[in-house]
Amino acid sequence: MRTKRSLCGHTGACASSCFAKPVKNLDGNRLRRHFMACANNDRISVAMCPWEKHGMKTGNASGMGTVKQLNATPQGGVPSEGSLHAPSWGKGSRRPRRVLLLVETSLASGRDILRGIARYVRERSDWVLFHEPRGLDARPPRWITDWRGDGVIARIQSPAVADAVRATGLPAVDVLGLVPESGIPLVHVDDRAIARLAGDHLRQRGFRHFGFYGLNSENWSVRRRDAFCQYAAECSATISVYERPRPEGDVSRWAEREQELLDWLRALPKPAGIMVCSDQLGLGLLESCREAGISVPDEVAVIGVDNDDALCEIAYPPLSSVWPAHQRVGYEAAALLDRLMQGSPAPQQPVFVPPLGIVTRRSTDVLAVNDRELARALQIIRERACAGLNVDDVARAAGLSRSVLQRRFRATLNRTVHQAILEVRLQRACQLLRETDLPIPQVAEEAGFKHQEYLGAVLKKRLGKTPAQIRREAEHRPLHPLPPLQPVSSSTL
Repeated sequence: MRTKRSLCGHTGACASSCFAKPVKNLDGNRLRRHFMACANNDRISVAMCPWEKHGMKTGNASGMGTVKQLNATPQGGVPSEGSLHAPSWGKGSRRPRRVLLLVETSLASGRDILRGIARYVRERSDWVLFHEPRGLDARPPRWITDWRGDGVIARIQSPAVADAVRATGLPAVDVLGLVPESGIPLVHVDDRAIARLAGDHLRQRGFRHFGFYGLNSENWSVRRRDAFCQYAAECSATISVYERPRPEGDVSRWAEREQELLDWLRALPKPAGIMVCSDQLGLGLLESCREAGISVPDEVAVIGVDNDDALCEIAYPPLSSVWPAHQRVGYEAAALLDRLMQGSPAPQQPVFVPPLGIVTRRSTDVLAVNDRELARALQIIRERACAGLNVDDVARAAGLSRSVLQRRFRATLNRTVHQAILEVRLQRACQLLRETDLPIPQVAEEAGFKHQEYLGAVLKKRLGKTPAQIRREAEHRPLHPLPPLQPVSSSTL
């Protein structure tokens, strides 16, 4: 029986996403179960159809076959079985555009792109999204060439995926760019702007020796390398590069490459600022620094790319990173596909999205100094300032007298040792106020202040705010703000 409702139970067009997996019915026939999740998160449908009718041209008007309607509870609840019906969009309503998303969910960049696409769909409400969780290296689905839809957004990482997308004959947009000869319009982060932003971040911290660690088999890493080297030359800074191929499961040369990385790190003139092509490689580089006995960030400061919160926060020390606006890439890719599906011509040049900025964490939270005793003192302050550290403790750890240490601090950093200790304690207190619900007295104790009144007085003097004000401001600030809606730049690769 047909109803005048969409798969999620709403009348008219309703954006949803499809998650499908193969199953068998009682007769042993191969079927595909579709989980249709409504964008409004209050209805979920399950569709059962023969394999060959999975959105293919030989199927019915919806491409979904018979639908089993489930009444869903709010998010996280267990749906209960309802009535059977087949999908219909109702008289007078325009059929929503069916868009296939070949975007991985295994990487933070891919998930951010999906968030950007979802934002565009929420604003338009006339797309149905088809997506199944996948990795970046996954093969294209076998059914894609016969898929019945209107457009494709894909992270095209191989010629095979490019061929499969082109074979659909549908408008498509690439959001990766590893196969530039595919001829598919590209929306991508601006790798050159990312590299220059990282270089500027390191230069502002006093570094004049730069390093780049990347993948020589990836064009986006090569573009970042070239732009970073150009920036270093413009600043009259030295630059050293170490690159390796992307790991493909072959571990035969793993030990050799790790030793090459250690040798490269030890040979770098110190202090040095290193840009890593992605956060994924950043964790390995920090581990190599520990193995080589190199202090981060005092001897080597490290900045990655992608601002993958999980990776950056579990790194030791936490990894600073360029925030490259992948959500905006997803939004602009969806906007471009919408224009292509309406008959507009494809752009002649790639669309590049500029980065949002830098998220500074401990791996670059330093001023570059050539004085090794001073660098040691700064390391001790960073690690132990909140544990009752005083000026005499710092002097003993650095192997200097209190008076010599104070003179060097004033001459090089234009501040006293006590001021440096206080700055670290303030940073820790502000972090706890913004990211935890700890009572303010406990925040003061954890940050190394004797009591909350002293913490309040220092915050008021330095920042002009009370602890309660800092906490309230954090509660009203979105954790992942979307980038502003402004025209993106276009240029050639």
